[in-house]
Amino acid sequence: MSDLLRAPAEIKYAEELDWLESVDDGPKPFSWRLSPRMVRLFILGSERSDGLDREISQKWFGDRSFVERSIVTLASDRGLLLIGDPGTGKSWLAELLSAAISRNSTLVVQGTAGTTEDHIKYSWNVSMVIAKGQSRESMIPSPIMTAMEAGSIGRFEELTRSTSDVQDALISILSEKYISVPELESGGSDNIVFAKPGFSIIATANSRDRGVNDLSSALKRRFNFVRIPVMTNRKSEAEIVRFRTEELLRRHSIELEVPPTLLDVLLQSFADLRASAAAAGSDDEKLESALSTAEQIGVLEDAVLHSNFFGERTLTARSLASSLVGSLARREPEDLAILNKYLHGVVEPRSKEQGGSWPEFLEGGRDAIATLS
Repeated sequence: MSDLLRAPAEIKYAEELDWLESVDDGPKPFSWRLSPRMVRLFILGSERSDGLDREISQKWFGDRSFVERSIVTLASDRGLLLIGDPGTGKSWLAELLSAAISRNSTLVVQGTAGTTEDHIKYSWNVSMVIAKGQSRESMIPSPIMTAMEAGSIGRFEELTRSTSDVQDALISILSEKYISVPELESGGSDNIVFAKPGFSIIATANSRDRGVNDLSSALKRRFNFVRIPVMTNRKSEAEIVRFRTEELLRRHSIELEVPPTLLDVLLQSFADLRASAAAAGSDDEKLESALSTAEQIGVLEDAVLHSNFFGERTLTARSLASSLVGSLARREPEDLAILNKYLHGVVEPRSKEQGGSWPEFLEGGRDAIATLS
């Protein structure tokens, strides 16, 4: 695993999955590798009341009901659509579900404006077709078709970014549970690929993409929707940020402490900016950033890496502020003006009243804005 830039969940947590499978005596739907109870436990982590001989780490932080509804949906062989703002952990939850259920989370189609039906059905090995003609051997199955044949979970990322033709093709797969291959001779089974029990699709969609390629009513009926909200619980969000940052430090073999006071500054800053966005009268008064937990993690990771490589190997409020401005100022001059207003209207009074890390954070933010202006 050490020679992989990013190991999929089934490799990263292979030891946990092997152990859970060895002690799992619960009923398993279809071809699932773990029972629904163990899938939930793998994702949300173990508790003392579970009575296990070892601790299972928590990997996704959010409401338990979202995970349970997702598992129940997949056990019913309906499609699962995880929808929410960018950075709310939809793709990570989809990966964990696929890893726990099928031990394969890599059967993924990425939805874009350029995604075609071939990407969710099949294409052809041109050289083999020229040499031997069209056959099952010369056909290149899509990740979705591979999942159908294996009776496992296929994933479709950013569903609303794909065109209506692609979405319509997905309706047939979810409804009929087979793919026809008209190029092959009819009369046998070679021209139809049937899905095996256990096959399902987990799709994700950003709620901010509404209006890009809206889902048809027919496609919506074939999915159960699970809406993942932006994390607002301060304690849970702190756990997520700390968890991800510790992973980063281990991956880079960095020994650098993240002071709890600076983590509080980061959390409070994002809470302030979210409140400001909620009160804004127009989009021009909001940061382009979704201010998600994932972006918060990105700000902290940027500050940690900069401090390690170019700083004094100590995370400071100045470097944190610089990273925040650099990460969130995506439009000029609108975002810079919003951040400048935040620093003067909120951070400056707070630095005078509370002191601590806030004065240095204020100074670092001002310097970063001056550099970008």
